[in-house]
Amino acid sequence: MPDNEIVFFIVFNVFVIAMLILDLLVFHRKPHEVTLREATIWSIVWVTLALLFNAGLFVMYGTKTGMEFLTGYVIEKALSVDNIFVFIMIFAYFGVPLKYQHRVLFLGIVGALVMRAFFIGAGVILISRFEWILYLFGVVLIISGWKMAFNKEVEVHPDRNMFIRFARKLFPVTTGYESHKFFVRQDGKWHITPLLLVLITIETTDVVFAVDSIPAVFGVTRDPFIVYSSNVFAILGLRALYFVLSGVMNSFYYLKHGLSIVLMFIGVKMLMADLYHIPIGVSLAVIGTILAVSVVLSMKRTRRIAAGQVSVDEHAPGS
Repeated sequence: MPDNEIVFFIVFNVFVIAMLILDLLVFHRKPHEVTLREATIWSIVWVTLALLFNAGLFVMYGTKTGMEFLTGYVIEKALSVDNIFVFIMIFAYFGVPLKYQHRVLFLGIVGALVMRAFFIGAGVILISRFEWILYLFGVVLIISGWKMAFNKEVEVHPDRNMFIRFARKLFPVTTGYESHKFFVRQDGKWHITPLLLVLITIETTDVVFAVDSIPAVFGVTRDPFIVYSSNVFAILGLRALYFVLSGVMNSFYYLKHGLSIVLMFIGVKMLMADLYHIPIGVSLAVIGTILAVSVVLSMKRTRRIAAGQVSVDEHAPGS
């Protein structure tokens, strides 16, 4: 971590806030359907900013810090694709119009940034006091990877969400969407719109994803700034990535399998840390190879489906 870590955290967060304000108040001030071209441009922007930041770390703090960020970013970016599967299901469940999806994802990502910062801070405190908790993180990752490998369906059940039920008890819900509003006043009473229920579902779902992603980066580095910044850059690019990939997610049939192997690999790496330290360069190579192979196999499968050589599994979106 940089010696002047407080200054780094402040400057970094000012940059993040500035980019979010620019995104919401300048480029997406009015609700509209995000085009593929617009989403692709923003995806390139976020990836480019992350790589420039990574290059700065290499120059200022050396290879080790630079490699740790790059590995953490690759892990978080890959795991964020799994979020997209769930976002698709949530938006389909609630029937969210395309022009309102960006606003929900924007606020969902702001909430995710706050929650991730809290979880990372808690993780740093726990590790500093109870170093054995890293072994617990390792076990959690192995279990999560195993479940991901054999979980064949993505299911969304907002009706079982305790926060959704609580919101429904506090306020009546409008029958339809009221533009991009979350609260409206009807017949002298405040109502919540289905859009708020969507936001609550996304926020609470991210807590589940954080259980996998944050321990995974702690398996790469214990530097809180690297853990935090790699999480932030991956999350900031998630919204644009959603609009790029939402229409082709079925093509990534084997990605979940690749992600499951990555999680289990990092879990094993954490458990055997005292016996053998796997160099960060080796970890990055292994993770990159696993993800690349899963994508290549998925693309081959897609071509075989197009050629009629294999049938489409009915549970492909969640496989």
